[in-house]
Amino acid sequence: MKKRFLLKLLAVSAFAASLGTASMAAEPVTIKIGASPVPAGDILNFVKPKLAEKGINLKIIEFSDYIQPNLALSDKEIDANFFQHKPFMDKFAADRGLKLHAMPGIFIAPIALYSNKIKDVKEIKKGDRITIPNDPTNGGRALQLLASAGLLKLKDNVGHSASIEDIVENPLKLKIIEVEAATLPRTLDDVKASVINQTYALSSGLNPVKDAIIIESKDSPYANIVAVREGDQNRPEILELNNTLRTPEVKAFILEHFKGSLIPSF
Repeated sequence: MKKRFLLKLLAVSAFAASLGTASMAAEPVTIKIGASPVPAGDILNFVKPKLAEKGINLKIIEFSDYIQPNLALSDKEIDANFFQHKPFMDKFAADRGLKLHAMPGIFIAPIALYSNKIKDVKEIKKGDRITIPNDPTNGGRALQLLASAGLLKLKDNVGHSASIEDIVENPLKLKIIEVEAATLPRTLDDVKASVINQTYALSSGLNPVKDAIIIESKDSPYANIVAVREGDQNRPEILELNNTLRTPEVKAFILEHFKGSLIPSF
């Protein structure tokens, strides 16, 4: 009798333990991801409920600059970030000795020239001031954009690593002023025009499709990516996050929500 009771007790204990294990397995995994509020934040908020259905709790932490998200990622304050393209990440990581990894790209955000004073590039006059981003990769993109409009000529083969020192012809003697990317929209009242990253253009109320004087070609190689620490790229929850960001539903959301100002890169 005692033996039979003991066997039943063990069976009940084993069943309870199995329930506990199943409960633990069902616990959601949290991913803390740093992002620019627009457009990355909008896209992440769109996929957040979809990830929750898969047991992933996405915690979005907004950053307003291009420096802190990578430092926070390297310092393990966050698990991933979503605000930059791979050339920017590579340069930033190399300069600071960080080990970061770019997941497959999500969208291209063409850089563009904006102005509060003119509507056409032909209205730019001799000696006008134009602001551009002061970080190397986006500064190079800005110079290439100005060159594509015939405002400047750059050294051959400098690509998007171009700097102000690579300007070989400046027929209008334009004053090119480098400023922090986040402050570019605030310079529009003080200069003739500004080349603004789309993240800051959108967040300041500018519409790249309607307001841009010149816009980067749609074949730009600068797709925005999710960045993680080197070694974390194969974590199941990271793979699920990036795969979810590259679904047909997200592509449709990007095209509809941003009205053509962002281009899905998948």
